[in-house]
Amino acid sequence: MNQSRIRCVGGIALDEDGRLLLIRRANDPGAGLWSLPGGRVESGETDNDALVREMREETGLEVVPGELVGVVERGPYDIHDYRCTAVSGNLSAGDDATAARWVSAAEFTAMDHSGALVPQLADTLRSWNALPTS
Repeated sequence: MNQSRIRCVGGIALDEDGRLLLIRRANDPGAGLWSLPGGRVESGETDNDALVREMREETGLEVVPGELVGVVERGPYDIHDYRCTAVSGNLSAGDDATAARWVSAAEFTAMDHSGALVPQLADTLRSWNALPTS
């Protein structure tokens, strides 16, 4: 039986200090855990359009999409993660996020060790060379 796949996008954004943008998820999967901002691609949207919309809705930031970094499958979701650059806006949690923040390398490692990140996020970003650099 073929399971219907749901196309999603995620944003990998680093600030000028090399910190990674994360949001705390309000809803399942992963409610209460930290993840990359992103969400479902709506009918008629391109990945870039969805990424710009989702980043604005979840973080309050306007972004310029960059290259595709990788694709992961999580349950019924095919998540296409793109580098992006925040160009304007004020960081604030919204939509499906209860919090949004820039995270340094040390903070990211501590979040990973404490179980605060969605499963497999740290390993995936490490394999893509997309961890915070500060």
